Amino acid sequence: MLYLASFFVSMLCVCWIHPRLVTIALTKNIVDNPDVRKLQRKPIPVLGGIAVFFGSIAGLGCVSLFYDCTELFIVVIAMTVMLYTGTLDDILNLTPASRLLIEIGTVSFLICAGGYSLNDFHGLWGIQEIPRTIAIPLTLIAAVGIINAINLIDGVNGLSSGYCVMSTLLFGAMFRSAGDHAMVFLAAVCAGALIPFFFHNVFGKTSKMFIGDGGTLMMGAVMSLFVMRALRHGTSCETYADENLGLIPFTLAVLSVPVFDTLRVMTARILKRKSPFHSDKTHLHHMFILLGCSHVTTTLAILTLNLSVILCWWLAYIAGCPVDGQLYVVTGAGLLVTSGLYYFMDWHIRRTTRLVRCLRRIGYSTHLSRTKIFLRLQKMMDKI
Repeated sequence: MLYLASFFVSMLCVCWIHPRLVTIALTKNIVDNPDVRKLQRKPIPVLGGIAVFFGSIAGLGCVSLFYDCTELFIVVIAMTVMLYTGTLDDILNLTPASRLLIEIGTVSFLICAGGYSLNDFHGLWGIQEIPRTIAIPLTLIAAVGIINAINLIDGVNGLSSGYCVMSTLLFGAMFRSAGDHAMVFLAAVCAGALIPFFFHNVFGKTSKMFIGDGGTLMMGAVMSLFVMRALRHGTSCETYADENLGLIPFTLAVLSVPVFDTLRVMTARILKRKSPFHSDKTHLHHMFILLGCSHVTTTLAILTLNLSVILCWWLAYIAGCPVDGQLYVVTGAGLLVTSGLYYFMDWHIRRTTRLVRCLRRIGYSTHLSRTKIFLRLQKMMDKI
């Protein structure tokens, strides 16, 4: 019951603050302006991360009246640092190097002050706990990579927030089964804060607001924290997981599309002798837009692809595959739905094949922005 209470408190708080932040952003010109790389046609407020942070902290504050959440204090500090960093980037355009240094510093803080780290392979390749000299650099690389992967999928309306809702609920379910109450509360308040923002982002017109780098960096830090908590030696997840349950394959499956798509994009940029942080239109969501899909359809398609990888992991698990086999299944499925799909469709798009023409007709039919249902939802969201 307390989980649901924290969920709804955070949701209601975001519903209350969202329109006020939209007004502030428009008044102070804190907006994301359109350019050749971006998909919107007019300036959109970018303070959505503040709304999500406000709802999450309000939910945790209410929970703390009934449950000791002091261990999440360090997590809140990390979320705050990421929120400030991303919001400053939205307003002032920080350099990639400065952002990267702050991300490394934040993850280092979680490692040193909170004891979070990826220091246990839980039976993968026969490896259990690993030395601290290996665990710390591995944690830094993995956590910073996850933070940037979540940041880079923020390309169409509802994608980053929809993905984060899905992943927080999945991680929350895992922590609930393992009895890790603090992480369940964190997952619940984040999901509750993201849901109203998602609906405003997708269906709003005057109430539309982007989550911005402030929101994506903050949620990336939360996702990396969930992974570190699940894979840390001696946590409740280790006790909960049976011998054949691959915690590493599970966490990779949940993060599959952001991680594998980011690896593909950055590798391609490096091979072209460009900075891996160079902005372009080569992400998976850009491919769906080129096929004529609406933002809603693109979001649903990518979430479905991610869920298909999780399904592959689950089928491998219930089929009795060893932990190593589960990892290979997840890696293969992740590469297939990101790199495989992207390069297959890119070949057809460059040649405007019959398949592309057919898919574009289907894609254009998904634009429902003028339908009665969509307009009713838009009117409702703009009134809230």
